[in-house]
Amino acid sequence: PLKMNAAAHEVDNIGTCNLIDAAKSAGVKKIVLVSSILTNARNWGQEKSPGFIVTNAFGNVLDEKLVAENHLKASGIDYTIVRPGGLKAKPPSGSLRISGEDTLVAGEISRDLVADVCVASLTDKKASNKVLEIIEDEETEPKVFNGLNM
Repeated sequence: PLKMNAAAHEVDNIGTCNLIDAAKSAGVKKIVLVSSILTNARNWGQEKSPGFIVTNAFGNVLDEKLVAENHLKASGIDYTIVRPGGLKAKPPSGSLRISGEDTLVAGEISRDLVADVCVASLTDKKASNKVLEIIEDEETEPKVFNGLNM
């Protein structure tokens, strides 16, 4: 457990904050950060949700990610924070569901759709300085990705 705590701190907190600082120094205009749903769970009463308890058990990774998210928000760089649900290695089996900050507590999403959202967030003004929580809606058929419909 102590090694997991140290690794989460070094990677998801210190490492990400260092990347943000380096990007700012280099004049980068936009950062898209992939985080996780429930990263901010403690601040909206979800710290007892199963998803938070299980995920944060790995070195308090969600708490460490939150530090980096807040660092990015305060950096002055245009950002999009993408918070996917549980990642699937399979192609999408449902349509993309984009939700606002601190709204999703469960769900899964194909890594392919996460990548599509990240790429679209680079240029879509609707994603500017926003947190997008994303999962697949398993009750609807998957669709060809056609931009961020928010």
